[in-house]
Amino acid sequence: MTDHSSDNRPSDPAAIIVTGAAGFIGSCMVQYLNDAGYENLILVDDFGTEEKRKNWESKKYTEIVERYNLFDWLSAHQPKVEIVIHLGARTDTTEFNYAIHEELNVQYSKDIWLYCTENKIPLIYASSAATYGAGELGYDDDHAVVEKLKPLNPYGVSKNEFDKWALKQTSTPPCWAGLKFFNVYGPNEYHKGRMASVIWHSFNQIKKDGVVKLFRSHKEGFKDGEQLRDFVYVKDVTAMIGWIRQSMLSGDWTAARNGLYNLGTGTARSFIDLVKATFAGLDMPPNIVFIDMPEDIRDKYQYFTEANMKKIRDAGYHKPFHTLETGVDDYVRHYLRTGQYL
Repeated sequence: MTDHSSDNRPSDPAAIIVTGAAGFIGSCMVQYLNDAGYENLILVDDFGTEEKRKNWESKKYTEIVERYNLFDWLSAHQPKVEIVIHLGARTDTTEFNYAIHEELNVQYSKDIWLYCTENKIPLIYASSAATYGAGELGYDDDHAVVEKLKPLNPYGVSKNEFDKWALKQTSTPPCWAGLKFFNVYGPNEYHKGRMASVIWHSFNQIKKDGVVKLFRSHKEGFKDGEQLRDFVYVKDVTAMIGWIRQSMLSGDWTAARNGLYNLGTGTARSFIDLVKATFAGLDMPPNIVFIDMPEDIRDKYQYFTEANMKKIRDAGYHKPFHTLETGVDDYVRHYLRTGQYL
């Protein structure tokens, strides 16, 4: 049952605001916090999307606030806020109207930043590995390269524009971190359709036809299906965010740590490996065929991504990540095969 009984009691702990709480990573973050015993949560999103309902309806929280109404609600209620975990964004990489990304990914994030700065609230926000573009400058979360990055689509541009803006600010939240998510997969992405992970698509192709279609390579040096990505399980994403939050609240996270951090596994794996792991989770032998990549995305396609994780390791985060095989197996067996949500 969802707890709506806060009644602004003085004994209530400070609230945690999670934006994007009806979405994929946001709803998994809410579950992570619930599992850790936190229920004084303010969930922010567009809650009218029916296909997202199962992501959040069973979570424990004290308030849900529509995204467009957040700042009016905060002004009216003035809650005591411990931290803001800002995971809400327009994440569709095939949406080429930059104005949409500008409004939701840049301006809204600036408003969140300014609220946290004014009220001295720590902030963790989602950036993206899409900021790295084709990877010409590598995948190092070095502030010196941010201005030089050339993202391949409006979504990546919007994420990089906010990162650039954040790094230029002299007034900041007391603690902050922008996390460059690599290829995140896992439960609660069922609503994402075309933008869901290759594992989700593979599972559905296998259930329907017994075969998975992968893109042929259109780049010299890469064989078909051997395009490489840093695939990271959503449970590892929420664990790292949870650790950063604890570090910020305990005082371990000093201002010197504020900045951008990669969030991947640090190990690139092929799409063939990923699909084989999906078949294994279904206890089936792999059956893969290759198809041509649509021409409209060929010049915007990343053939290799791999997070350099040294910076967050140096900051003290040492928890191991799921391997591709263990993460995909957990996702397929315990969620996709059963229709379960996290």
